[in-house]
Amino acid sequence: MDLAVFTFDILLPALMQGLIVTLQLIACSAPLGLALGIGVAVGRQYGHPIISWLCKTYVFIIKGTPLLLLLFILYFGLPTIGMTLTAFTASVLGFILCNGAYNAEYVRGALISIKDGQMIAAQALGMTRWQAIRSVILPQALRRAIPGLSNEFIYLIKYSSLAYMITVVELAGAGKQVATKYFTYTESFAAVGIVYLVLVTITTVAVSILEKRVAVPGTARVTTAAQLL
Repeated sequence: MDLAVFTFDILLPALMQGLIVTLQLIACSAPLGLALGIGVAVGRQYGHPIISWLCKTYVFIIKGTPLLLLLFILYFGLPTIGMTLTAFTASVLGFILCNGAYNAEYVRGALISIKDGQMIAAQALGMTRWQAIRSVILPQALRRAIPGLSNEFIYLIKYSSLAYMITVVELAGAGKQVATKYFTYTESFAAVGIVYLVLVTITTVAVSILEKRVAVPGTARVTTAAQLL
């Protein structure tokens, strides 16, 4: 088969369909994973001891469980107790749980880095503890957590490929199907790798722009060359 015909008539259409599913997985998982991570981090750092313990236990369990095993439990295991999820729903739920646990650690680290004086000053101005967290502590912490959170988002892009293991035909799965049918493993997987690289590159550039937009004036780290001028 002619390479051009294979690429444009077979491989690219299949990868585009898989890419749409991958983007759907990411779009459903990333915002909820971030929200879960923020909630768990705040609950662990500032919540009641019982809430803090529950948040810590959740992070401990998810961090100690391979994502693929978690997907198997959600998709193959839950039906044995009467809870049946579609493959897509199980994938999204697994990604949210995993993404939320790691995001929680990034945000918690950023919360710890905020000096205690910030809380004291906010309460001295009449704010309640939760008002101070929401309006003073958390906005600063989220700025500091952006590099870690962006790393976790990039990991989500890449480990979304595990959804194929529970029959969700996303980008990597589409490439695998084409490669298996036409015995074009090198071409198919190289194309898949290029698409993932493009997604990661777009994310990296977007995060760099975001960091600059939300940076507090006067707090940005200057380069060595700028210091010498």
